[in-house]
Amino acid sequence: MYTPKTFRETNPEVLHGLMRAYPFATVVVHAASGFVANHLPFEVAGDALLHGHVARGNELAQMDGAEVLVIFQGPDGYISPNWYPSKHETGREVPTWNYAVVHVHGRLQVIDDAVWMRQFLETLTDRHEAMQPKPWHVSDAPADHVEKSLKAIVGIAITIERIEGKFKLSQNHPVRNQAGVVDGLRQRDGDGDAELAQLMAHTKEGKS
Repeated sequence: MYTPKTFRETNPEVLHGLMRAYPFATVVVHAASGFVANHLPFEVAGDALLHGHVARGNELAQMDGAEVLVIFQGPDGYISPNWYPSKHETGREVPTWNYAVVHVHGRLQVIDDAVWMRQFLETLTDRHEAMQPKPWHVSDAPADHVEKSLKAIVGIAITIERIEGKFKLSQNHPVRNQAGVVDGLRQRDGDGDAELAQLMAHTKEGKS
């Protein structure tokens, strides 16, 4: 990934924080037919491990030991030059796109274990059901239905060997332009704009 030093993020807490906040990731692997991409929710299981699951018919279920790239996509959005105070003084600004991504390079392990699989699904479900008024639990489903469902999937674990973070959040602009972008995103308030503005503001505070 092309990552100028200005946009490079190496703090493990920041990287893991984005992965937990945006757990639906893209898994890229080189199969016999070429590059294959799958889209899966993950759990960050410690500092160097990701857990997930796939259907038995998925290519990943047959690729134990394969090298993989997992891409976590955070908030992103178009940035108008009209939001920069400097644009109104010099006109020398152009549009861009702000975003935050984490790339995980690792090795895949297929886990064909019903006990492990159930424990993982309970963890995954409980986390995403936590904000519901009446959270659903795996145990709410009939036992025979759960057993049948478990037979149709396998677990995957990805050992993290290398991790890259790119947080392109207007760090190459003066503080007043960064503030203008945050204000512009909040006023536009489109899909993901509030999250991007919050990330920009939080990153600026953390480095001030």
